[in-house]
Amino acid sequence: MKGIISAAHATRLAFFIGGFAVACWAPLVPFAKERLHANDGSIGALLLCLGTGSVLTMLLTGALNSKFGSKPLIVAGSLGLILTLPGLAFSHAALTLALVLLGFGASLGVLDVAMNIHGAEVERLTQRALMAGFHGFFSIGGFAGAIAMTALLSAHITPFYSTLACSALMGVLLLVAFPSFVKTKQAENEPFLAVPHGIVLLLSFLAAIAFLAEGAMLDWGALFIITAKLLPVAQAGMGYILFSSAMTVGRLLGDTVTHKLGALPMLVGGSALAILGIITLLLVPIPAFALSGFVLLGLGIANIAPILFRLAGKQTLMPTGLAIATLTTIGYAGVLLGPAGIGFAASLLTLKGAFWLLAALLAIIPLCARRAVRTPH
Repeated sequence: MKGIISAAHATRLAFFIGGFAVACWAPLVPFAKERLHANDGSIGALLLCLGTGSVLTMLLTGALNSKFGSKPLIVAGSLGLILTLPGLAFSHAALTLALVLLGFGASLGVLDVAMNIHGAEVERLTQRALMAGFHGFFSIGGFAGAIAMTALLSAHITPFYSTLACSALMGVLLLVAFPSFVKTKQAENEPFLAVPHGIVLLLSFLAAIAFLAEGAMLDWGALFIITAKLLPVAQAGMGYILFSSAMTVGRLLGDTVTHKLGALPMLVGGSALAILGIITLLLVPIPAFALSGFVLLGLGIANIAPILFRLAGKQTLMPTGLAIATLTTIGYAGVLLGPAGIGFAASLLTLKGAFWLLAALLAIIPLCARRAVRTPH
């Protein structure tokens, strides 16, 4: 069956589904807390199940890709999200919700790795830089999911029926995309598992730094605004809105810019722009101008991870699927552990000191950029 859209558009829809599903869960957290009569500590423990499920399946997905290709794995991950999302609004026991969150996270982990592998395959087939745009659609999906779920709940539709509507939309998108996913042959003489090494570890480490910065803005941006007295408490979320909006725009434009400038200038320039953003936040005394630091940081971070995924897809030291799975897993660890690390650093150095430390970590990227782009063949 011939697809009605291109493989690139199908990949964009896969990324959109991933971002949409994650964002649909966020507005459901208060309802889950009320339904289970849980305290903040219990909710925190339950949320850990989502991250645990993702990490458990990421490396496994890389291994399965060598046997089955990315297409069935994208379908499996997407279907898992579609089926488990309503369960997040229907579970009335902590154990049940924990298991559903574990399944939801596992499905997200499968989709996350598989769609990045598929993106690398589509780039290779089309000989075009597309990865930044793919990641941009994950962000667009996040905006759309948050808006859709909030609108449904605001219309007094129950959480369960709201999730059914969102799952139905994801199902339609998957049906549209399915015929256009690239079907890859099973790899011959390729190991099921491989120990990460060489350039793959370097790319993964740099991705973890980029994801750490992204997680820090999500979890600590609002608190920084309050601590620095940049905005009133009620408007403290503006920092992350500026950051995520700039990052989305940067990713949608990133492929064109990367094609013109190349990977090395983008890694060096992007990390330098991100560092400038942090310096602006820390040193500029005028709130309106200081907040522009979030925009600079978002634009700077935007294309670092997509470029690293592209480089992981081009290297030949490890099978592509296993390399991208390694990068995804280690990068995701940056999202999970990074904000906690920022909190620990803030307890020792103050929050401003922790942000200076984040700037120092980002400075590692330009120092390693030349080595990162020299992928062996």
